[in-house]
Amino acid sequence: MRKLSVLTLVVVLALVVSAAGAALARQNVEITLMGWSSSTEENDALLAQVAAFEAANPDISVNVQLVPEYDTTIQAAFASGDSPNVFYVDSSKLPDWAEAGVLASGEGMIENLDDHYESLLEAFTYDGTLYCPPKDFSIMALQYNKDMFDAAGLDYPTPDWTWDDLRTAAEALTGENEAGQKVLGLVTPPNFERWLPFLYQAGGSVLNEDWTEVTLDSDEAREALEFYIGMVNDGIAGPPSMVDAGWGGEAFAQGRVALAMEGNWVISYLVEQFPDLNWGVTELPRHPAGGQASMVFTVCYGVASNNDYPDESWQLANFLTGPEGSQLVAEEGFGVIPPAISAADTWLEAIGPEIGEGFLAGAEYAHKWQFPVGFQDVFDTFNADLQLAFEGQYLAEDVIIDTIGVAEEVLAR
Repeated sequence: MRKLSVLTLVVVLALVVSAAGAALARQNVEITLMGWSSSTEENDALLAQVAAFEAANPDISVNVQLVPEYDTTIQAAFASGDSPNVFYVDSSKLPDWAEAGVLASGEGMIENLDDHYESLLEAFTYDGTLYCPPKDFSIMALQYNKDMFDAAGLDYPTPDWTWDDLRTAAEALTGENEAGQKVLGLVTPPNFERWLPFLYQAGGSVLNEDWTEVTLDSDEAREALEFYIGMVNDGIAGPPSMVDAGWGGEAFAQGRVALAMEGNWVISYLVEQFPDLNWGVTELPRHPAGGQASMVFTVCYGVASNNDYPDESWQLANFLTGPEGSQLVAEEGFGVIPPAISAADTWLEAIGPEIGEGFLAGAEYAHKWQFPVGFQDVFDTFNADLQLAFEGQYLAEDVIIDTIGVAEEVLAR
């Protein structure tokens, strides 16, 4: 046997010591995952996902921080230069945080792209760059009270319903309950995001594709807004406050409206707090000419650009949003929809197809909730004007003119 020289032995020993040191150092890798605290079920599902990740990656530990004042906390972390390795990014925040440079690019880093809905990947693509994989999502759909429909002798809503069907049913279902309280056919919150599906269904838009021009001055916008306001002015729809409720889900749960347009966040609320409510879900009604649209509200796992452990951070993000992590969320059977298409059937089985399918179908054509930096001023103006229109003080044209004015100011600055 050939003998090793002293120098060779020294080199070999150095390599062994170096490898052992690297392995030991890697065993001590801890990355921080920051998000906001949600329902007990959602928090528990996240912790189960993280535990599974740590079991599969024993050399990485994850410090989960679910904070109550998330926006304030994360902004302070960005400002200090000591942000968490992985963190929640709401689709509405993506443009701001991408512009600020706090997000690492996800190009070439995100796995299982074919197993994610295209509408979700689009929601986390900004200026041509895909930044992060979707954590979960919610889709707006139509909820209906079966008992009210039965009492009125009406057929339940279907995915083929149009605006005309919605209006006809709302009119037939408006009246009073046994306690003499007003009951509305449809609850119409005075919110920009609740009206947007009608705009998109009519073929309209808020901005052009590159966000350089306001496009609300259109026949489509007027048609959608006049329809939404018209149902309220005719007394067959109204905001939650009209029936002593704080939001649409509460108005629906208490039987003060027969129809509501909420996302799948309403599922846990209704199932847990109103277990006797006899209700169903279908897709949002279409425009009479066939236009179909909904809204997707989604969050991703962003990876910090200023990051000591980028590889481990992407490992975590990909695990949580991949097939295995998504299955863990789906099996819990609560409101949020897991991001992987491969987990859809599991989620439907846990939720029940009669409830889940109406939400899940919208993922194929939903529009993202995302606008330029500073657009909150536009939302505030539209919402305030819409409430005035509900009260008969403004016309649809007034709402559009005011909203366009503020939107143009935002784009200009």
